[in-house]
Amino acid sequence: MSEAIIIVGGGPVGATLALLLAKQGMVITVLEARKQGAAYSESRALALSYGSRRILEKLGVWDALATSATAINTIHVSQKGSIGRSQLHARDYQQEALGYVLSYGALSEALDHALRQQSTVNLIFEASAETINHTENHASVTYRHHGELLTLDSALVVLADGGRSLDEIVGLTKETKEYGHDALITKVRAELPHNNIAYERFTANGPMALLPNGERDFSLVWTGKKEYISPLLTLSDAEFLAQFHQQFGDRVGQFLSVEKRMTFPLKLSQLKTLDVAHLVVIGNAAQTMHPVAGQGFNVGLRDAESLAQCIVSSAVATLGSAQMLATYQASRKSDTKGGLLFTDFLVNIFSNDIVGVSGLRSAGLGLFDVIKPIKKHLVKKMSFGK
Repeated sequence: MSEAIIIVGGGPVGATLALLLAKQGMVITVLEARKQGAAYSESRALALSYGSRRILEKLGVWDALATSATAINTIHVSQKGSIGRSQLHARDYQQEALGYVLSYGALSEALDHALRQQSTVNLIFEASAETINHTENHASVTYRHHGELLTLDSALVVLADGGRSLDEIVGLTKETKEYGHDALITKVRAELPHNNIAYERFTANGPMALLPNGERDFSLVWTGKKEYISPLLTLSDAEFLAQFHQQFGDRVGQFLSVEKRMTFPLKLSQLKTLDVAHLVVIGNAAQTMHPVAGQGFNVGLRDAESLAQCIVSSAVATLGSAQMLATYQASRKSDTKGGLLFTDFLVNIFSNDIVGVSGLRSAGLGLFDVIKPIKKHLVKKMSFGK
């Protein structure tokens, strides 16, 4: 069976691409491994940039999400043991907000609902990709659906499943840098309201991000060496909150409660495409970034937007061609490389306690706070990419 475009992965990045294309009248098949609705209860927090909100507005789904999203109006950056700090305010850059925090489940549900309204989208749940092959003329996906193996051919297959299907694809390799760090994620409740302020706190053991998520709640991402982060899972809630408060400080008073804690290993990786026709990889499958700057998911949405623009502007006969894919890769090179370098820089500079470096970091934060052109460039990068 032949389809115009096949998207492997129906998460937010794949669904965004499908909606962008469907609104241009294109026929799409989306293969999603999970059951319908399986992701809707997932409370994992996503940090959306202001530019990502604009993409969702273009798709007509933002209004359904606005009530469940918490705006980030200010970003407060500090270093433990130092008076150096910097603040970014949305009002200084004529933006309604610097970003938003909402759950993965809420975004997934809104996108799925929008996809079901599109007559040109065939959204297949419980469809697990088994093999992906490509030739000079087309690509094919063999997937398992309710125990049956089926194959689809297309001029263009888009891999947007976070990289789960990458290993066996001939011609694709990935460069990976293992940090030896883990990220702990959870949700905490504070004594004082957050006032829509997100905190980035750098410590000798690694950075932590505290994102406003609800009236007094914060989503926490605490990263550091595995041997430092892993024991935090075994602490009682009271012990954990006390240790966290010691590292974070008193800006929002005491921390009153903590939800379930989970950890995962951190790495920086980038796909190196060799000679692969009729196949393109986007989102976390193409690049994985340290969460320190909250860039990874937003880069993935910009992948989807750029690819959709490239597809729509291409002649049917050139869909999936080397020239079309080269045009897409060129359009994403600056944004992706910038995001990877920026997050890696932050980790390398702020995640060590070398003698003398702490003072330089403190001075750097103070200097950054008064150099407005640099702050403006950073906000633009965080909001819109390149």
